[in-house]
Amino acid sequence: MNRKLILGLFSIFVVMSSISVASSQLAVGVKAGDWIQYQVTFTGTPDPSHAMVAANMTVLDVQGTAIKVNILSTYSNGTQVSTNSTLNLQTGQLIDNFIIPASLTKGDQFYDSNVGNITIAGVEQKTYAGATRTVINATSGSNTYIWDQATGVSVEGLTVASNYTMQSLANATNMWQSQVPEFGSTIITSLATAGVIVIVTATVIMARRRR
Repeated sequence: MNRKLILGLFSIFVVMSSISVASSQLAVGVKAGDWIQYQVTFTGTPDPSHAMVAANMTVLDVQGTAIKVNILSTYSNGTQVSTNSTLNLQTGQLIDNFIIPASLTKGDQFYDSNVGNITIAGVEQKTYAGATRTVINATSGSNTYIWDQATGVSVEGLTVASNYTMQSLANATNMWQSQVPEFGSTIITSLATAGVIVIVTATVIMARRRR
């Protein structure tokens, strides 16, 4: 009897230790005040709850693996809906996988309470919200996801349903700096120089006419 009791307690200890280790390995890549904005496009005839044209997610609070967010959704008819939700990376309460553990790479898994474990399929460099970022991707059912690797935040998503498709694409955020291409800086400098030349030339001409 004592032997069975000891084995039972040992099993419970092993399970609890595994949960503790798994939790400690979950990296949270966001903080309160972080926000990201999405452009949303759709084709076909989605139900009204999916007929969005824009969304903005703001992180309100982070406690351990629990992340409280506000999501402001803008629909095609102009209606805006603000919703507060709490995501939890440990329990897999991720809504539509808006935020997953940070720093995952190809072959890593995370838990989604709706579908189970999701495996990261690849890593690549792509441009989102004005900057080149290292992103990771995965597919689950009819959904394809792309997340920013460093933060774990969704930057692109595609849903292909029987009667519609919907794509969300991050176009602005305060989580990383937008990169202005070199040619952009050159053009701005050139325009500024040209503007100064025009002003100086006009001033000289006007001065001569007054003589």
